Amino acid sequence: MRSPFRPLTEVAQELVAAAVQSGDTVVDATAGNGHDTLFLAKQVGPDGHVFAFDVQQAALESTARRLRSFGLGHVTLLQADHCQMATSLPAALRGKLAAAMFNLGYLPGGEKSITTQPNTTLIALQTAMTWLRPGGLITMLIYSGHATGKSELAVLLPFLGEPHPEFLITEIDPQPERQHPPRLFAIQRRPFEETAH
Repeated sequence: MRSPFRPLTEVAQELVAAAVQSGDTVVDATAGNGHDTLFLAKQVGPDGHVFAFDVQQAALESTARRLRSFGLGHVTLLQADHCQMATSLPAALRGKLAAAMFNLGYLPGGEKSITTQPNTTLIALQTAMTWLRPGGLITMLIYSGHATGKSELAVLLPFLGEPHPEFLITEIDPQPERQHPPRLFAIQRRPFEETAH
């Protein structure tokens, strides 16, 4: 039975942990305070690499401090909107990313008026899907409890509901009993052998 108090951020990390191996390259599309960036850095190990995006310098500084406290250096921090993923990542990584994590909204403890935006988030998701390797996974956590989050959900839900033959898209642990619950989606690129049938 699902625990009502289990954070979906933990669920997202568990899903990614099952899809990522040491030596992989992954993306944190919303670095924030660095919790997912740190998690990803631990998962891929020193032979892997993490690219972490955030528009706010304060978020990247917080992430850098968190990584330094664990002695982790195989991370590239990018002060850029995640919609710039295609021009910010090395071209050789196209089709090779093992995972990408999106934790939308505003920076916890930061300025709440600075949030991820519906149209740029959609572009970032589409890019991440294109750059994902077969078997790779994207997690997207959407918060609809604030105005921009509602707008993001309104833009992303129709896209996630469209047919994407190369991908398996699942909502994880929905909580319909809650008003404006966070929504977690897993977007996995099917292995080649599945798309061939």
